[in-house]
Amino acid sequence: MKISFIGTFPPRECGIGTFTKNLIDSVVAAPGTDGPNKVMVVAIDDNGQRYDYPKKVKHTIRQEEQADYLEAAAVINLSGADICVLQHEFGIFGGQNGIYILPLLYRLKIPLIVTLHTVLKTPSYNERAVMIEICKIAQRVVVMSQTAVDMLMEEYGVPEQKIAQIAHGVPDIQFDQLAAKKEFKLSAKRVLLTFGFIGRNKGIEVVLKALPAVVARYPQLVYIVLGKTHPNVIRHSGEEYRIFLMGLVKKLGIEKHVIFLNEFIDQTELFKYLSASDIYITPYTNEAQITSGTLSYAIGAGSAVISTPYWHAAELLSENRGRLFPFNDVQALSDIFLDLLDNPETMKTLRSNAFNYGREITWPKTGEKYVQLAETIVAQQPDVLVESETILDLLALPPFLLDHIQRLTDDTGIIQHAKYGIPNLKEGYCLDDNARALLMVLMTYKRNKHPLALRLSPTYLSYINYMQNPDGAFRNFLSFNRNFLDEVGSEDSFGRTIWSLGYLLGNAPNDAYYQTGREIFFDAMPNFVKLQSIRSIANTMVGICHYLKSNPMDEGMIEVLRQLANRLMADYALNRTDNWHWYESLLAYDNAFLPLALLHAAEFLNNEKVNQIALESMEFLTEITLKNGYLSIVGNEKWYQKDGESSMFAQQPLDALAMVLMFHQAFRLTGDQAYVKQLYTCFMWFLGENDLRISLYDFETKGCCDGLESYGVNRNQGAESTLAYLISHLSVLEAFEELTQLEAAHL
Repeated sequence: MKISFIGTFPPRECGIGTFTKNLIDSVVAAPGTDGPNKVMVVAIDDNGQRYDYPKKVKHTIRQEEQADYLEAAAVINLSGADICVLQHEFGIFGGQNGIYILPLLYRLKIPLIVTLHTVLKTPSYNERAVMIEICKIAQRVVVMSQTAVDMLMEEYGVPEQKIAQIAHGVPDIQFDQLAAKKEFKLSAKRVLLTFGFIGRNKGIEVVLKALPAVVARYPQLVYIVLGKTHPNVIRHSGEEYRIFLMGLVKKLGIEKHVIFLNEFIDQTELFKYLSASDIYITPYTNEAQITSGTLSYAIGAGSAVISTPYWHAAELLSENRGRLFPFNDVQALSDIFLDLLDNPETMKTLRSNAFNYGREITWPKTGEKYVQLAETIVAQQPDVLVESETILDLLALPPFLLDHIQRLTDDTGIIQHAKYGIPNLKEGYCLDDNARALLMVLMTYKRNKHPLALRLSPTYLSYINYMQNPDGAFRNFLSFNRNFLDEVGSEDSFGRTIWSLGYLLGNAPNDAYYQTGREIFFDAMPNFVKLQSIRSIANTMVGICHYLKSNPMDEGMIEVLRQLANRLMADYALNRTDNWHWYESLLAYDNAFLPLALLHAAEFLNNEKVNQIALESMEFLTEITLKNGYLSIVGNEKWYQKDGESSMFAQQPLDALAMVLMFHQAFRLTGDQAYVKQLYTCFMWFLGENDLRISLYDFETKGCCDGLESYGVNRNQGAESTLAYLISHLSVLEAFEELTQLEAAHL
């Protein structure tokens, strides 16, 4: 059996890297892996650093380069590995809350074991989402304490049978205390020790403040703080914390009793220090630490341990394997120091209990447990989540709710932007969003006579009416205090408004709304043929087609539609080549609206050329955006220049909406059921079937996040994004009903 490991790795100075190396060494030594040739490592580099790795590191990932993660997945899949073991800690992977690891994991074609070094009790929205996805992909999730098992089940909904508890391994190394003290010239000293990366959350100042009362009784006592400042702390704060500690030592007058060793040492040297110490202390400042390698090592060395009751310590030091003191309680710590130093037999009992437990969690035993777990999983031949075919399932959809839209709407219209899930009043209103909002509530009311949708309709329609100029064009932006912010809006906002008004004329809930919409629509009509923007033309065409569904004999409007369709087809003829079937020399934003417009026009123009161009360009766009079995939108970061590369970020919900609408109309036009499947695949982009494998729909606010960025999800939930989601959701429901009716007709 060959195992691939993903994690940090020495010589990078990192606790996870040390764990990864020790785990691999123990796995190689265990039966069943056929020696060192049966492991490979994918190592994570940090912040532009490059390391001289050993030969077992076959590939590296630059932490903030997402393309490296995708390449690593391909390397692992081609390596001959039977299973992959991931070491997970949020901070070692790139993107928002380490989100870049998800696309790699989804592309693996072999089973996955994930070791979680952190399990958060109160995660942020993104942290929870990333953790849930990782646990969903993995065949087994390994944690190192019962507390972590309980939290995974209670906070993240991970099934108990998916969780394996394997203790943090400890080196099988022992040194005689007297000999170790002699080597370090500490024979005459009582030695206290803390080791590991230094940072504010380590609580070392609590130990320093407790020392004066202790050294007054034991003047031969020395406290060794062994370890470098954490690289992330150095990056952001330099040695500020270490300097603070040194100043505190001087202020307390304990300079002769404190030694700072700013070193990252190997584990053999570390165990000498542990053996030389009388008491080991982990004075961390809060409970939220599910795993502590330093604490495990101290137990493995048979140290007398004192700790604050963070999660791992409370569990590991139970059964009289150590002593606990309350967080930041200087007096309690001082009392425990004195009690143990005054009672050598008590200290000896703690050391003996710790040592005996440490024999049960040595690295060889931990390695064997990982090998046994891997063998069990491989033998079961589990299904692997890998770019799987999307399954059509309406039950997988969240309930259709207007909560966030209601939150964004006041008596003027819908606020265009939000700070996370809260309306951002500073940004005011825009025509685009109020037009889309009108379309959405009309679709909602048509579907289920939703009373809130009917109540909101006149608000959005009145905004559109208020923004229309005497010449039929529209302003776009309005401040929160109802001041106009432009004289004439963009052609895009014009086209989207005509789309919405056209839908109103074909689906008005009552005559008053119909008459108002008709007046605005026909006042705007003289501007239809003046449009220059290709997307405005496309949106206007869709609006005209919605109007024509209830007014099919309007020959004048059909002629306008024909003129606009000819404009699109002329652009297509100008830019089309053998390998580029598109209307422009690039794919930019709202791309699917261009074939969508011709798919609508084909219903009314009786022109085979319109139909042919619509389907050909749709197929071209499909090949680019759905080639991996899920929707990968052309990002607005750089777009996709002809003969160039597609930009992955920033992916916008509007583009997903346009894809959903395009396939919906293709199904209506052709009756080909495959388009419903593609429609559903595109909709699932909102729910996590995307390049980052994370949901943009917020199950708490019922809003939709603003897009996929290079760092992760843009958690702001403006009107545009949420409306794109809701209109897409309604289109999915409509398409499934139409599909059901079509299938019933063929029975």
